Amino acid sequence: MSVETVIDSASKHITILIEGAFGFNLVQEFRRCYNDRQEFRFTIDLRKVDYIDSAGLGMLLNMHNYLGQGDGTIRITNTLPQVRKILTISRFDKKFAIE
Repeated sequence: MSVETVIDSASKHITILIEGAFGFNLVQEFRRCYNDRQEFRFTIDLRKVDYIDSAGLGMLLNMHNYLGQGDGTIRITNTLPQVRKILTISRFDKKFAIE
């Protein structure tokens, strides 16, 4: 379980790559990826996430609220079917661009 950040300063874009279960154990690590970076656009790559729990969903909502970006501005990409199902049931497709 880990969080990796890829920063492209030229285009003001950050990609956050998460591996393993996306849950409470990643709170601090995930928050560090976007803290004090409101001017950036974000993509959250979940290709290596096989499970997301309510804490993971809460972290995504906290990120959305903290950044103050409009709905659909933060992209969530490469979701496995089971993770996409959880995001859809939780209506995260209304707050995030899920690709």
